[in-house]
Amino acid sequence: MTTSHTPPPGLTVRAATLGDAAAVCALLNEIDLLEIGRADTEIAEVQAGLNHPDVDLERDSWLLFEGERLVGYALLWDESGGERIDVDHYVLPGLTEGALHLFGLMEDRAAQRAAANGATRAVLHLHLNITPTMDLPALRDRGWRPVRRHHVMDRHLDPVVDHLPKAPDGVTLRDCSQEEDRRRAHRLLQESFAEHFDFQPRTYTQWLDDIDAERVDWSLIWIARVEDLGDAAVLRTHNHRASMAWIGAVGVLAEARGRGLGSHLLRHAFGHYAALGRDRIGLGVDTDNSSGALALYERHGMALDFAVDTWELTRPV
Repeated sequence: MTTSHTPPPGLTVRAATLGDAAAVCALLNEIDLLEIGRADTEIAEVQAGLNHPDVDLERDSWLLFEGERLVGYALLWDESGGERIDVDHYVLPGLTEGALHLFGLMEDRAAQRAAANGATRAVLHLHLNITPTMDLPALRDRGWRPVRRHHVMDRHLDPVVDHLPKAPDGVTLRDCSQEEDRRRAHRLLQESFAEHFDFQPRTYTQWLDDIDAERVDWSLIWIARVEDLGDAAVLRTHNHRASMAWIGAVGVLAEARGRGLGSHLLRHAFGHYAALGRDRIGLGVDTDNSSGALALYERHGMALDFAVDTWELTRPV
């Protein structure tokens, strides 16, 4: 399916620039309010997307305007080097024709990028809130289907209750202040998540771009060493969000699972951020994760904040 390059009447489209970050952030927060009840997008997140090394802004980004008002935003990037193409899409309610126009532009561009990679098809993935501003029946009519659900979970932090836990026997934690440990954290994350849904292998340099390394506080990323196994788990967190502290990943090598490392790392994050004065912490989890992560987080008092579906479209190039 291809799309006309002419937007619906009353709407205009142009590529985004780095100077549009504030306007895009305001739009995303307007959509956040509608979907989850609070503004939860930081401008640094938008800037990181616009600066992504796998994005050519002139061809991989789109801003949708109604008159002078920004009403939609879409971004596309290719981390796989193959058929998998990732996209973001945000639009205010009541603008289905404009939203579908952006989808057409993204789908066509995804096919171009997959073809350039030598792939015979493009497999697009998009994350949408389960109650989004997008018209889901119209999206289904284009051939998109939900293939996975993730929960964003959160938990209240109490400095009286949440203190740094005693480590299990034979387990020590160290942060990633040293470059060697940053590289080790990357390897542990790559190995521990290799079998997970939608995993894309990333080099160390690519990973640094993914996590916006210039903003990373490496003292908030920890490696767990087990006496008889060596480095076996990693906890990546950050303190950027205004609404809550955030756990980006808890990765435990397969051979180290069942020893309580995941629980220890979670409690370590709770205690550390409670001591910093944060009153809330969150994370995202694949509800079909075979490692039992969802149950682990629920056991430690984390509860559903909101849910996000991964939508997929496959089309020939």
